Amino acid sequence: MATCFTAFEETAFKFTENAFLHIPALAAKAYHEGAVDYQYGQTLAEVKGLRCIYQEAGYGCGTRVAVMLDNRAEFFLHFFALNALGASIVPVHPELTPEEQSYLIAHSEVDFLLTLEDFQDRCAAVCQSIVPSVPVVLHSQMDLLPQNTKPLSSAVPGEETEAAILYTSGTTGKPKGCILTNAYFLAWGQWYLDLGGMATLRPGEERLITPLPLNHQNAMACSLMGMVMSGGCVIQLDRFHSSTWWDTVRSSEATILHYLGVMPAMLLNKPKTDADDFSQQIKFGLGAGVDPKHHANFEKQFGFPLLEGWAMTETGSTVCLMTVDEPRFVGERCLGKATKTMDYRLVDEKGQDVPAGMPGELLVRTRGEEPRNYFFREYLKNEAATEEAWQGDYFHTGDVVRVTEDGYFHFVDRRKNVIRRSGENIAAIEVEAALLPHEQVAACAVTAVDDEFRGEEVLVLIQLTDAGAGTRDLAVEIQNYCLDRLVYYKAPGHVIFVETLPVGSTQKVKRGEIKVLRDQVFGSPSHYDLTALKKPRKGN
Repeated sequence: MATCFTAFEETAFKFTENAFLHIPALAAKAYHEGAVDYQYGQTLAEVKGLRCIYQEAGYGCGTRVAVMLDNRAEFFLHFFALNALGASIVPVHPELTPEEQSYLIAHSEVDFLLTLEDFQDRCAAVCQSIVPSVPVVLHSQMDLLPQNTKPLSSAVPGEETEAAILYTSGTTGKPKGCILTNAYFLAWGQWYLDLGGMATLRPGEERLITPLPLNHQNAMACSLMGMVMSGGCVIQLDRFHSSTWWDTVRSSEATILHYLGVMPAMLLNKPKTDADDFSQQIKFGLGAGVDPKHHANFEKQFGFPLLEGWAMTETGSTVCLMTVDEPRFVGERCLGKATKTMDYRLVDEKGQDVPAGMPGELLVRTRGEEPRNYFFREYLKNEAATEEAWQGDYFHTGDVVRVTEDGYFHFVDRRKNVIRRSGENIAAIEVEAALLPHEQVAACAVTAVDDEFRGEEVLVLIQLTDAGAGTRDLAVEIQNYCLDRLVYYKAPGHVIFVETLPVGSTQKVKRGEIKVLRDQVFGSPSHYDLTALKKPRKGN
């Protein structure tokens, strides 16, 4: 089982008639009449057909393809077809702004962008703005696939072959491209098979529903490979729709669901009905970030456990924490115990180990002689950031946890200046960089603020060039300015005008004092709550 494709092929031979993919009618209504369904054997045949087309056009090890295919069946088909040849994919989310899309496409140096007719005009404009321009290919016009002219690697696709690049926000502005190998993906599938406890998978029987985007490791690696390697079915939604969620769960016959912390809060906000009990259908929900005050209430109302965990795109599955057995310490942000495959340290801000029971930044690595096994290979074209993250031969997560005497991890906070909104990691510095060119913004500092439904929301403190100009109209103008430059969820939901920002001798903002200032001015007359205006823009 050397590649994602060979893992899929092995399952397809064993579970030929089993359902591999189900996209409910509601999720597919924009482009298809009724639901979209694929069996394993049928999917394998289509994947092999696409593989032949790519192979005849000269693609293989050493080539890289950007894909803007949304959460549709085409994504899975092309991923496995390219993977079979040793080619890598770079998922590009349709909701990113043109500037964000062009950065990912240019930075990853892809050979072309594969997309759908719905996105054709947008992709053409984005790819023409890149120098040199990048070809755009439609899934429906694979006969027009350009011939590859680059030399291919002579290597046979295997576990260490690059399978994908996923971009993740950090603290240094632009998103960083995580190079992920076949071994990374296969390890996620094996992790799911080995979870056991409340998360035990039944071979060939599970149906996993997920509304999460396929440009994230949760949907692309964890849920996909977990189902592929167990012969289960992926129920892929376009996004999370709270008003129809339970109807879709019921009609799709899901047995497992993947969630983000925002989802339980939104579902509990709906009126209770007699049909709320899913104890006979859903075995468990798997996710992260549920609000402690909602955790027990959700399980009581809907009848199944929410298994909380922790992982990062960079760290993969070998150090993934998950609560799959009792006691789960519901409502206490418990992440379970350390895995047998991980080493860890908890350190203070000076890098010193903290006393037992005290919170500290979580540093992790794979146990054994190869500490980076099954992690991301590296940040694309950013060796300095890779080595900084691995300082001292441990990966520095930026997350603060505490470990109890009996070995249970509990999430405390985030040390890195990253906002976690509805499952999306947002780098404060990236939002600041988008706001600073505005002529009215003299200085700004972005931070997180708690949000009942989204976990955290983006808040910006702004020092204006004209101190007396802070109005709601200007706050909306500044938010719109950001919405023109970044995907909607990164824009500030809260704008607060301040006279000055705390800075040091070098005029850099003192990050440690920003949260104190935020708490002092939150709710003041200079604070404008614009969360209701944060919506996806048509065409982005």
